[in-house]
Amino acid sequence: MTGHLPERWTAAGAGLAGLAVLAGAFGAHWLRDLMSDAAIATFETAVRYQMYHALALTLAGHRMSRRPTRLLEWSCRLFVLGIILFSGSLYLLAFTGTRAFGAITPLGGVAFLAGWCCFGLSAMRRAA
Repeated sequence: MTGHLPERWTAAGAGLAGLAVLAGAFGAHWLRDLMSDAAIATFETAVRYQMYHALALTLAGHRMSRRPTRLLEWSCRLFVLGIILFSGSLYLLAFTGTRAFGAITPLGGVAFLAGWCCFGLSAMRRAA
């Protein structure tokens, strides 16, 4: 069915969550004096959405270990893509101030939404 074992998605989610904690601590303790308030707010949004979706990835990976489905596989892929595009573009925007990176952010948001749709559909199909 898939090239990734459910445990790999769970591990990826845990790793991305750990990186979000690290980034949050870095932002709180090191960046406050180096960035504007607006850049810090952008950075914090990136960290927050990375954490939300890392936890979602962990949950989806765990669910896949019980009953793997293509929808759950896609949910995992889309959560990772969303973290890369959404949080990644916001990190770049916060560090560089280059507003063009903000144009990528909505693509990550669409990936997050699609991931949640796949996750929800998988739950609905299981309940049916």
